[in-house]
Amino acid sequence: MTPYYQHDGITIYHGDCADVLPTLARFDLLLTDPPYGIGKKWTGGSGHGWGKADKQKATRNDWDSDTPSRALIDSVVALCRRSIIWGGNYFELPPSRCWLVWNKPERNFTLAEAELAWTNADNVARVFDCKRSDRDRTHPTQKPLALMRWCLTLAASEGATIFDPFMGSATTLMAAKLAGMTATGIEINEAYCEIAANRLSQGVLF
Repeated sequence: MTPYYQHDGITIYHGDCADVLPTLARFDLLLTDPPYGIGKKWTGGSGHGWGKADKQKATRNDWDSDTPSRALIDSVVALCRRSIIWGGNYFELPPSRCWLVWNKPERNFTLAEAELAWTNADNVARVFDCKRSDRDRTHPTQKPLALMRWCLTLAASEGATIFDPFMGSATTLMAAKLAGMTATGIEINEAYCEIAANRLSQGVLF
């Protein structure tokens, strides 16, 4: 399959990850944030941070109505030596003692105050304090760059190969690029592939 974007160790494929997976070699680390299947629950809210989320509700509901199948999640985990899956509490995954917790400092409004990532590491649970979102984010559920860079410090070393099959606007790939690592991402929405390619080629840090 021809990459949508490929430069300086970073590769993007546009397509359904189920179709792209058979063409790929193994990776050192899966670092991803799949759809949680909670789009239909976005009915309204109040408090700090809700305004932008509410404006992006229609876009989010379009692709976040269902989670990826268990078979697909199993396939992407099997392709990687280690795995970090944000929203892991929404999927059928094996027990883990090394959950990652993203603690959001903003309190007392209707959006979640923390998120969980499942890992297959045999380690203790870890917590990262980080603001809810980066300024000028381009994707409704875009993780902060600092969060994904923290994940890499926990689970990857210099020269590691990183994989994100639910790439979105490519924050995982940007984190890998800044760490000097090789990374591959897959995104089904071409508009986000274009945003990701522009972001990576220009070195945009949001």
